[in-house]
Amino acid sequence: MPPTDSIAELRGAVEAAARALRDGEPTEPAPTLDRPPKPDLGDYSSNAAMLLAGPLGDNPRAVAERLRGELEGSLGGASGSVARIEVAGPGFVNLFLSDAWYRRALAGLVAAGEGLGPAPTDSPERILVEFVSANPTGPLHVGGGRGAAYGDAVVRLLEAVGHEVEREYYINDAGSQIASFARSISARMKGEELPDDGYQGEYVVALGKEIAAEGIDPDDLAAVGDRGVALMIGQVRATLARFGVEMDTWFSERSLVERGDVESALAKLDAGGHTYRSEGALWLRTTEFGDDKDRVLIRSDGEPTYLMPDIAYHWDKLERGFGRLIDVLGADHHGYIGRLRASIEALGADPDSFEALIMSLVHIIEDGLRAQMSKRSGDFVSLDDLIDDIGTDAARWFMLSRSHETTVDIDLALARKQASENPVYYVQYAHARIAGILRKAEEEGGGGGSAAVRTEPLAPSEKALVKRLLEFPGEVRESAARRAPHRICAYSTAVAADFHAFYRDCQVVGAEGDGVEASRLDLCLAAKRTIAEALGLLGISAPERM
Repeated sequence: MPPTDSIAELRGAVEAAARALRDGEPTEPAPTLDRPPKPDLGDYSSNAAMLLAGPLGDNPRAVAERLRGELEGSLGGASGSVARIEVAGPGFVNLFLSDAWYRRALAGLVAAGEGLGPAPTDSPERILVEFVSANPTGPLHVGGGRGAAYGDAVVRLLEAVGHEVEREYYINDAGSQIASFARSISARMKGEELPDDGYQGEYVVALGKEIAAEGIDPDDLAAVGDRGVALMIGQVRATLARFGVEMDTWFSERSLVERGDVESALAKLDAGGHTYRSEGALWLRTTEFGDDKDRVLIRSDGEPTYLMPDIAYHWDKLERGFGRLIDVLGADHHGYIGRLRASIEALGADPDSFEALIMSLVHIIEDGLRAQMSKRSGDFVSLDDLIDDIGTDAARWFMLSRSHETTVDIDLALARKQASENPVYYVQYAHARIAGILRKAEEEGGGGGSAAVRTEPLAPSEKALVKRLLEFPGEVRESAARRAPHRICAYSTAVAADFHAFYRDCQVVGAEGDGVEASRLDLCLAAKRTIAEALGLLGISAPERM
C-alpha cells in the first residue's frame, strides 16, 4: 500500500462529505486537510465548512456540524478510522484518529519498502538543468559549490516526481576572459608581470609550470589558453565528483561558434524582423517581448555581446527537445532573465519554457570573520578546501538548508562539530541510531509477535512520528514544484526530532505487550527509510554507524 493512501483516505472523505452537502458539486478551492497547531485540536483539521458556508447560505459552524455527521458515517463505523470528530472555532472540523488508522498507516509505510516518495506526476516534462557553469579560469569556489549543491538537489527532486532530467555545465571557453587567462598563464611561464586584467592566484603559477613542462610555447597564447582551460575543467570535474555531482553534458560555448549556431540564431532573429541597426550596432527588439530596453547583439566594432551566444545556446537546448530549461545563475544575473525570456520568444519559442533560479551569496565564517572571494585576485575559498575541512555532507547541508534566495553563512566551527547542534550530524545520527536499534533487535531475535495483532494504544510520540513520515510524499512534491530543497532539510530535521522524542518515550527492543515491540520496530524501519530517502534527495549520505 503506498504511503499516500492513509492521507488520501482522509482527504477523499472530507471532499466527499463536502460534495454530499452540495448535491455532488465539488468545492473550489478544495478543502484543506492540515495538522492543527496543537494536539488537543485533533490529528487533522479541515476548513471545508468555511468554504461551504457561502454556497449553502448557512453559518460555518452549522455547516461543520452537518459535515461531522457525514464524516462519522464514512470514517467511523466499519472503517474505524476516527475516534471522534469535533467542531471548533469558527467552523473547523477536527478529526481525532483511531489507533486502528495509525496501525494501517504504519503498515502502509512498511509495505512501501524503499518507494516512499510520491507517485509520478501526471504531466512529466523533459527538463535540462544547467548549473555551476563557472568560467574555466580558476578552481571552483564555494559560491559555485552552492550552485552545484542546489542544482543537483533540484534535479534529484524533479526526477523523484517523475520528470526526465539532465544536468549540464556550460563551458564559457570563448571571449575576453579566456584571452586574459591565457596572458596570465603566459606571464607566469615567462616570469613577467601580470597584465592589468590578469588572474593573480597561486593556481596560475602552478598551471604555468605544468604547461611549460608539456613543452608549450608561452608566446602561443591560443595553445596556452586552450591547455589552461582544459586543465581547469579537469580540476572542476574532479571537484564536482568529490561533491557528488556528475554532469550529463559539458557544453562548450566555442562549439556554438565553430558550428555556426550563433549565425543561425542571428539569421532567425533577422528573418523575424526583430533586429535593427542603430549607432553602428545591431540591436534586438526585446522591448516587444516585455524587456525594459532593447539589447545590443553586435557592437559597433563587430564584436558580439555575451547575449548573442547565450541566445544561440538556449535555442540549441530547445532544438535538442527539452521542454523546460532551468538555469541556476549567480547573484549578479538578475537583469539577465528578462532579456533572455524576450530572446526566446523572439525566436518563436514559449518564454515560459525558460526558468532562471538566482543564487544568493554564500559566506565562509571562521572565528567570526567572513572570507572574501574573487577568482581573479586569487583571494577565495575553494570548494575543495571546504570539502577537505568539513566534508561533502556538511558542505551540502549548509548550502541547501536555506532558500537559494537567501544568503548562507557557513560557520566552520559548527560544521566541524560531531554533536547534535550541528544539524546534519543531528539528522545523520538519527539514522545511525535507528540502524543500531534494528541491529540489536536482530541480534537478540526480537520481534515480540506480529505488529498486526497489537492492541495496546499508541503513545503520542508514536503517533507524531507516523504522521510526520506520512508527510514525506507531499514534501517531495512541494519541494520539487517550488525548486526548494531547503524544505527537505527542514523536513529531515523534523523527522529526526520526532524520532528522538519517540525513542525517549518508548522502549523498542524488549517492549512489553503483544505486538508492541514488532510495531515499534516497524516504525523505526519506516523512519530509517524516510531519513535515508530524504538525505539522498540532498545528495547526503545516511550512515549506518557514527
